[in-house]
Amino acid sequence: MDRIHNRPGYLLRRAQQISDALFFDECNYLSVTPVQYAAMVSIEENPGIDATRLSTMIAFDRSTLGGVIERLEAKDLIRREPSDSDKRAKLLYITDDGRRALREIEPHVGRVQDRILGPLEKPEQEMLKLLLGKLIDLHSDTLPLSLQLSPSAKRKRDRAD
Repeated sequence: MDRIHNRPGYLLRRAQQISDALFFDECNYLSVTPVQYAAMVSIEENPGIDATRLSTMIAFDRSTLGGVIERLEAKDLIRREPSDSDKRAKLLYITDDGRRALREIEPHVGRVQDRILGPLEKPEQEMLKLLLGKLIDLHSDTLPLSLQLSPSAKRKRDRAD
């Protein structure tokens, strides 16, 4: 099984499965999936984003994202409004209930991140994040990810660094 279990693709997929399992363990009662959480955060940080840009921002397939958006809207966590410039386009906004849900889920998501990295020593945690980021950057031409963040999101990101 070393032909499978030692391969980077397998290891990355297994790590993602573990990450998702920990997310559901911490956040299951909130009825929000990891993708829904990522979408809500991105919509909150980029009010009026359209679904195409959102799908690129969170690296999620556009056609599948439609169902995610529908479920979030059905829960009254986001709302869609027609664009003033293009009536066919729908712009996404977080609702007050969505903001409250994000505030409630944030501590749980923090614990998920702590549980993912917890078994590693601090230098190993930083090295893992550095190497994963580097690997993603070096392969960005394979599957480009456009992170066109709003100015406020850029400021938040810069303060976090």
